[in-house]
Amino acid sequence: MPELPEVEVTKQGIEPYIQGQKVTDVKIYDGRLRWPVPKNLAKILIGQKVHQIKRRGKYLLFRMDDGHLIIHLGMTGVLRVMTSKDELKKHDRVEIAFGKKLLRLHDPRKFGAVLWSPDEDGEIEKHPLIAKLGVEPFSDEFSGDRAGHLLYEHAKGRQIAIKQWLLSGQAVVGVGNIYCSESLFMAGIHPEMPAGKLTLPRAKKLAESVKDTLSRAIKAGGSSLKDFVDSHGDPGHFMLQTKAYDRAGLPCVQCNTPIKQITQGQRSTYFCSKCQKK
Repeated sequence: MPELPEVEVTKQGIEPYIQGQKVTDVKIYDGRLRWPVPKNLAKILIGQKVHQIKRRGKYLLFRMDDGHLIIHLGMTGVLRVMTSKDELKKHDRVEIAFGKKLLRLHDPRKFGAVLWSPDEDGEIEKHPLIAKLGVEPFSDEFSGDRAGHLLYEHAKGRQIAIKQWLLSGQAVVGVGNIYCSESLFMAGIHPEMPAGKLTLPRAKKLAESVKDTLSRAIKAGGSSLKDFVDSHGDPGHFMLQTKAYDRAGLPCVQCNTPIKQITQGQRSTYFCSKCQKK
């Protein structure tokens, strides 16, 4: 499932081709996504210019003349820059043309989204899909000591396992399943520890680990498990760098203790029982 690094990699890949360009055509091949694609999307978008592409959590926000185009990749979505010469494939859902360049959404499981929000500039943060998201991990709000204090304050009194709490995105967005295991490993925190037991010093360490993990994942082009490729069709390579995730039974890179695997909330969690403490 594309998480923050994969969405950021997608944004960086399409931005040079799409930003500043006007929509010349829109084709909806199958609008039955998580929410129905607006049937009048072509009428809305044709002639409008993309002024900015922003990532908020796992959403891509295209600021247009009269509002925002909102795109979410869902579980298996891929957004690629293509040309009219590129063959249309099964599971291609929506295509937006910018002259000779095409932005095409490929989504086998149809959990993605292509929506329109006719908001004034700045109001997109009030959209129901955006308003409740936690802070961005690379924002000023999550920099320096503020990042640790934010995690510490949000975790207070919470009995939920810290891995599940971090995965929820209530405090900081974008720490998906792979990146939760990696961040907790780097911070030396056991994934089953109640979030409310997070001390301020450990919260600061966790904040640093989150930012470092996500930064490395973006530089590696994201993580490709089954479906993800970037806007040019290339897979991400972060899975080659993991220190805990998908390493069950292999020796810990720090102490040689075999990495353990458990299930939390129907998702696999990987950790070192010696290095990561409750």
